[in-house]
Amino acid sequence: MEDAFEASAQKMREQGMSDVSIAQFKRLYTQWQHDDASSWIREDDVEPLQDVPSFHDVYKTIDHDQAVHAFAKTAFLKLNGGLGTSMGLDTAKSLLPVRRHKARRMRFIDIIIGQVMTARERLNVPLPLTLMNSFRTSQDTMKVIKHTKNFRQDDIPLEIVQHQEPKIDLSTGKPVEFPSDPTLEWCPPGHGDLFSTIWESGLLDALQDNGFEYLFISNSDNLGARPSRTLAQYFEDTGAPFMVEVANRTEADRKGGHFVRDKKTGRLVLREMTQVHENDQDAAQDISRHPYFNTNSIWVRVDALKDMLARYDGVLPLPVIQNYKTVDPTDPDSTKVIQLETAMGAAIGHFDGAICVQVDRMRFLPVKTTDDLFIMRSDRFHLTDSYEMEDGNYLFPDVRLDPRYYHNMEDFNERFPYSIPSLAAANSVTIRGDWTFGHNVVFYGDAVLEDEGKPSYVPNGEFVGPQGIEPDDWMW
Repeated sequence: MEDAFEASAQKMREQGMSDVSIAQFKRLYTQWQHDDASSWIREDDVEPLQDVPSFHDVYKTIDHDQAVHAFAKTAFLKLNGGLGTSMGLDTAKSLLPVRRHKARRMRFIDIIIGQVMTARERLNVPLPLTLMNSFRTSQDTMKVIKHTKNFRQDDIPLEIVQHQEPKIDLSTGKPVEFPSDPTLEWCPPGHGDLFSTIWESGLLDALQDNGFEYLFISNSDNLGARPSRTLAQYFEDTGAPFMVEVANRTEADRKGGHFVRDKKTGRLVLREMTQVHENDQDAAQDISRHPYFNTNSIWVRVDALKDMLARYDGVLPLPVIQNYKTVDPTDPDSTKVIQLETAMGAAIGHFDGAICVQVDRMRFLPVKTTDDLFIMRSDRFHLTDSYEMEDGNYLFPDVRLDPRYYHNMEDFNERFPYSIPSLAAANSVTIRGDWTFGHNVVFYGDAVLEDEGKPSYVPNGEFVGPQGIEPDDWMW
């Protein structure tokens, strides 16, 4: 194992990686090599997280005029390292157009900047924005930021760049080789790398030097995770060092990460489904027993985080996540690799007094697949002048698009050349086969289009329901 790891360490040194990044990767590599039953978080060893205060309860308890003062001490950090490979992208997902607003094409990054600038102007707060980019997203994203009119920021870094690590060849345990595209030999180590990246970047010192006490962290593909003075004031009032936003689980969320309380330590722990023993699967997926899931939106006190990172020399001992892929994600026949990652929410287990707050779905609007983007681009949403993605009830139709024809963005855009069909009256949408859509198509009820074995077309203005395209004739 030592020889195999040393090959990875040497490759990281040659790439100019820091001692901290190598130490972090060694911890993950060692944990992976010695993976055993100790990685399970057993149901008998934890207590379910129940009765978490809701945003609505919190809203009634705070002084909203005073909340501006807590908000003025808050900084905003967006995780922006993802390329969107799950949608066939080779650029930062945040550069993907979401929808139009006042005739302007709006990407994720445009909406994020709009949210920040709106808060600055309306509440007269500094609200610095920092992006954690990866080696693959930094250049393109920062070009957009620097060319955005009226967006200025001094003293607080606009970006920190997360580490990279070698993908490991599953057959040898050594770093994979892929001469045709050496960049694919590397991967980011998951969003848990945030903490060591923050530590090395000096961001915490810059925040403290400029009077910032709280850091709000969220994913760039979650446009619901907007800066909130209500939550900033609540976080300050609680005195907690660490707070995670959670949302109510539905059956669709039952296989996602959730928080439990460790019986021995009394601390909250993030339990991913990969950490659930097969004998505990039913209990872990019982949404009445474990009613909340992790939104990956985190509030942390700058001084508490700085002290915690100092204790561990910048490398928090977070559980390893084993992500099995191929070295070329677009080629299932390329070499099988493992990517060793960590989750930032797992840091909650290191903080005494950490808490959760339950938020509505309006603060959790992630886009992980083209199915998600299909809803985001539809008439279910309206992008307000405050850059809020607004919907009536945030209960969305179940969308299942045939992955053969809609998985990649190029294919997706080709089949919706005009606009996304209306979803206002749809309970679910299932598209099987290769369908292209005309203008003003409307889905309603449990809409289904079946595979006709050839490329098919839904003409302009048609209605699609449980029986497919509605016939033109009426039955009396």
